[in-house]
Amino acid sequence: MDIRKSILIRNKTIATGLMIGAAILFIVARSQKGVGAWEWLAAFAEAAMVGALADWFAVVALFKHPLGVPIPHTAIIKNKKDAIAGNLADFIRDKFLATETLIGKLREQNAADRLAAYLMSGKNADGLAKGLTRIISDSLGFIDDDRVQNMLISALYNRVESFDLSSSTGTVLDTLRNGNRHQIVLDDVLNRFAAWLATPEAQAGLANSIDNMITKDYPLLSHFIPNRDQFSKGAGEKIVKRINEYIQGVNTDPAHDLRCRFDNNVTAFIGRLKTDHVLRAKIEAIKLETVQNPFLADYVKGLANDLKIWLSNDLSQPDSKIQEKIAEAILGLGRTLADNRELKESLNEHLEKLVITYGDTVRTAIAKHIYETVKSWENDDYVTEIELSIGSDLQFIRMNGTLVGGVIGLMLHAVSLLLK
Repeated sequence: MDIRKSILIRNKTIATGLMIGAAILFIVARSQKGVGAWEWLAAFAEAAMVGALADWFAVVALFKHPLGVPIPHTAIIKNKKDAIAGNLADFIRDKFLATETLIGKLREQNAADRLAAYLMSGKNADGLAKGLTRIISDSLGFIDDDRVQNMLISALYNRVESFDLSSSTGTVLDTLRNGNRHQIVLDDVLNRFAAWLATPEAQAGLANSIDNMITKDYPLLSHFIPNRDQFSKGAGEKIVKRINEYIQGVNTDPAHDLRCRFDNNVTAFIGRLKTDHVLRAKIEAIKLETVQNPFLADYVKGLANDLKIWLSNDLSQPDSKIQEKIAEAILGLGRTLADNRELKESLNEHLEKLVITYGDTVRTAIAKHIYETVKSWENDDYVTEIELSIGSDLQFIRMNGTLVGGVIGLMLHAVSLLLK
């Protein structure tokens, strides 16, 4: 039996017992003709009985018709279900979920600080990591279903086939070109090339290429070059120096000829990607050929299966590396958030903006859900649930009404004796 029901039955029994006890005491006291102490007991019992009956009527009238008689304004909770549902929904919407209330709570709680402290706890990080790994593990089992795999592959192929690679590439390059950011890419490529040329391995390879070129293209001259290894090495170093000087010149001159030609070529290529039908058709053909290649599909599927097997094996271990890395990432996120005041301020500001932007929509939806849910309950189930929730406490009103009524009866009896 529901513990709430047991408590309700017990309290009802006590309250009813007190009411019956008051009635019995009243009968006994009256039968003694109200002599001596019986007069006081009769006054106590009479008032206690009246108080008990009044409170019994009031409590019962909340949930049903007393004695089954349809007295007006009884069975209030049952008859007012729709109004109660609407008022409850409005109260929660306007009081608990009001935008100002939520913003105030967010500022009071300092969500970013609390989140940082939560994430920095090793126990919490491990718990989150375990939850995430469990989700990943369950997802792998779902993806293993052939029907799901076929659906995913079909959806992926359809998405790739409908994807306009030419226009998208042109848009990306055009975006990259805004603010001369493509020149930053050029600088990075040139600097990386210069750094590679400065390595001993690159210079040794260049010297070897120079020596091979002399031997192949100028065999007669090669016999007159003394110390060819040193010559090739020195020639390679000079070539590297000249290239680095050229790269430095490009880096320091925003109007360098190479930059202008690079900018013109990028601009022209972007234009061709958007308007050159021949180039677009070639790119589309290459994309479709790649997507529809059965060997590539088998290769990708094999890689996916290998990855899935590795993930499954790791996630099934108590010392899962993935879980360990996730926990480390969570701890790292917590430490970063705790140490970065600007990041915390930004997070709090964005949370407030989310509440302001979506608060009205969400709280209205919640209020509607509460109203419709309560309204859809069966009347008897609805009344029973409320009675189980608050009915046992209401029985104390009956108990108190019996005892307080009796005390008031004694007081009134005393006052009547004083007035005689």
